[in-house]
Amino acid sequence: MTSILYIHGLNSSPASRKASQLSALMQRLGRAQALRVPALHHHPRQAILQLESAIDELGRPLLVGSSLGGFYATYLAERHGLKALLINPAVNPQLRFEGYLGPQTNYYTGETWELTLDHVAALAELAVPPPGDPARFQVWLQTGDETLDYRQAQAFYRACALRIEPGGDHGFANFAAHLPALLAFAGVPAAEWRDIDFSTFA
Repeated sequence: MTSILYIHGLNSSPASRKASQLSALMQRLGRAQALRVPALHHHPRQAILQLESAIDELGRPLLVGSSLGGFYATYLAERHGLKALLINPAVNPQLRFEGYLGPQTNYYTGETWELTLDHVAALAELAVPPPGDPARFQVWLQTGDETLDYRQAQAFYRACALRIEPGGDHGFANFAAHLPALLAFAGVPAAEWRDIDFSTFA
């Protein structure tokens, strides 16, 4: 059975819009047990341990990573030879985060924590070159991303299958309409989802 590991971004959670939409879809398909959406620790080393554990549990899942989760997904996909679908992914976030050191608040849980230089160092440890096997990657970008410059990901993942949409936002507007493409990339047979009205997940 195809499995999926969804990797949320910085200060996000399993309650985020995309994670919730994907969870609802997998429930509808009767595949809820094949999806994991871990609530990641804010420290990269802890988050990677959580994700490695989920990969061990799922076997060879499709990695779906959003924002910082896309950075994590790239590292893990290269480490384990997995397929990855990246949504407005962060590229080399260790080069950006020094400007954001200090108190942080999770948008969904209200948890407060401190972004430190150790977080930045841990991110640097996870940096990898552009994918060696670009056929394993899909990268979805929206030019209206207000948090990350989509052109950085466009350049870094230029050899991969790129879906670049005008407008949108960092959360990837209209994600529900893209769920069929996600399922197809995951290898879920079209017969299982062909007749679903995906607007119900919006």
